[in-house]
Amino acid sequence: MNKALIKTIENIASLSVDKKRQEVLYPLVDYIKEKRTKNEDININFICTHNSRRSHLGQIWMQTLANYFNIKNIKTYSGGTEATALANPIAETLKNQGFDINIIGENTNPVYAIKYDEVSHPIIGFSKRYDDSFNPSSKFAAIMTCSQADEGCPFIAGTDKRIAITYEDPKISDHTDKQAQTYLERSNQIASEMYFVLSQLN
Repeated sequence: MNKALIKTIENIASLSVDKKRQEVLYPLVDYIKEKRTKNEDININFICTHNSRRSHLGQIWMQTLANYFNIKNIKTYSGGTEATALANPIAETLKNQGFDINIIGENTNPVYAIKYDEVSHPIIGFSKRYDDSFNPSSKFAAIMTCSQADEGCPFIAGTDKRIAITYEDPKISDHTDKQAQTYLERSNQIASEMYFVLSQLN
C-alpha cells in the first residue's frame, strides 16, 4: 500500500467505536469467525438503496482492510435496490485518502478500478442491483447499510445472514460547504468500524 493510504489506515485505527456500535457490529464479527472456522469463503455484500455511497464505502474498506490484516478469503461486493451511479464525492474522498482510482468504463454509470496496492486486483466499483450477476447469488452476508434498503428488501435470496449496519447518508451535504468534510467523516466512520470488525478475529 502507498504511504498515504497506510497513514489513513493508521488514523482510522486510532478512532474509537463506542459500545452501542460495537453491539451492532458483532453479528458480522461472528459471521466471519464462523466462516473461518469452517475454512469457507467469506462473501459480504453491502446493500443500500442506490448503491452510490455507503454500500461502496463498506465494500471498498472491508476489502482493503482484509488485505491489510492479511485475511485472504474475504471477498466484498455491493448493490442496491436500484442502480444509479457511484457518486463523484465518494471517488474523490477515497482518492484523497490514498486510493488509486481510474475510470475504465464511461457512461451514465461509470465503472471504476479502485486499487489499494500495486499487486492486488482492483476493486471494481459501479452501481448495480444487489442481485446483479456481478454479485454472489448464495452463501453471502447481506449488510444493510441504510434503513430504506433494509425496509425495502424484506427478503434477499441466497443470503446466509442479514445484518443491519446502517449509516447516515452523506448525500445530505451535497453542494454545500460541508460536503468534503461530511464525506470524509462517513468514510472514516465506515472504515473504523470495518477495522474494528477485523481486529476482533485474532
